[in-house]
Amino acid sequence: MRRIGEAERKYVEEVLASDFSNSRNTNILRRFEDAFAKKIGTKYAIAHVNGTTTLHSALFAAGVRAGDEVITTPLTMSSPALSILQADAAPVFADVIEDTLQIDPASIEQRITPHTKAIMPIALYGLSPDMDAIMALAKKHNLIVIEDAAETFLSKYKGRMVGSLGHLSSFSLQATKHITAGEGGVVCTDDPELADRVRKFSVLGYSTVSATVGKITKDDIQNPDFERHVQLGYNYRMPELCAAVALGQLEHAEELVERRMDAASLFIEAMRGCEWLKPQVTPEGYVNSYWALAVRLVHPTLAWKDFRKKFMELGGDGIYAAWKLSYQEPMFRESTRNFSGKENILEAVHKGGLPIYPDGLCPVAERVQKQILSFKTNYWDWRRAEKQAEILRKTIAFYAR
Repeated sequence: MRRIGEAERKYVEEVLASDFSNSRNTNILRRFEDAFAKKIGTKYAIAHVNGTTTLHSALFAAGVRAGDEVITTPLTMSSPALSILQADAAPVFADVIEDTLQIDPASIEQRITPHTKAIMPIALYGLSPDMDAIMALAKKHNLIVIEDAAETFLSKYKGRMVGSLGHLSSFSLQATKHITAGEGGVVCTDDPELADRVRKFSVLGYSTVSATVGKITKDDIQNPDFERHVQLGYNYRMPELCAAVALGQLEHAEELVERRMDAASLFIEAMRGCEWLKPQVTPEGYVNSYWALAVRLVHPTLAWKDFRKKFMELGGDGIYAAWKLSYQEPMFRESTRNFSGKENILEAVHKGGLPIYPDGLCPVAERVQKQILSFKTNYWDWRRAEKQAEILRKTIAFYAR
């Protein structure tokens, strides 16, 4: 199959034929947003230039401000934590559940303080966390939930689409994701007030944009008395060319996601009977869309790097490691100043009463991070996927001797 098809090319040509003229507007961005919202099952979808700006916009819409805390997982790339810092808030890290690798609601509850404003769970590798438990905590403590769905698309949680479960959600359309625009992101919500805040924040704080209106009119621009900026905002708008590609991707999104799920199934079948390779567990009632297949290597003597080396010697495409835990990255160890360059924000929040991100903060995450083998699933050539699964069988057999 081809990842980029005729629909994407057709919509790109439509944009190019318009010469980017307002008078010949294709309305492609609005068409994409409407189609995306329908696919996820939310009332609103606001397109952004990437899937980190989406988090920044969602945090602002949620009312996260300087001195607040946002609870998230350290077992992911650092964009969530960086976006929290960008909001002048403090990232607070909760531990994960060993078999699903998802944020642990029990650990979240232990981290809630009077400063907590929001929870940012991650649908890691394409699998939803326990959203019922997380939403119950949010209701109990009056918190906003921002789903980071960057690594998922069309995943389901107990029959509901991931990205439609929290107060806000954030998707990524970066090149490695299930559907892509080359680069891009989307914020989804059912709440019109939150949607309005997201839109204004992502379009320079313009007074006349809203959840359903993405740009100001020519009449507004040409009025010398027009008061443009009513709140803080940035230029986070998705370009029309990116929207054109993304709109085309939506037309065969199910096929793209199914191919990843099928590739993951090939690898899981190749591991059947191997007690020291443990794929990420998908609980009953969940649908994992497998942005990647995460597997824990729990062999008593076999090192991660040696397994990867043998897999590649036999012709494997390579195996990715899990990200270093966010709070173990040098910038979090050496400085947790906010983006304004002010004092250490955790020290400011807690008045020096807590240590800053010590080792042992999230013991389960610290253990499983070293075990994770991440196998790619974006195989558009099915014969190549089958070959990679067979190489995995041979690698397992080599170490089973």
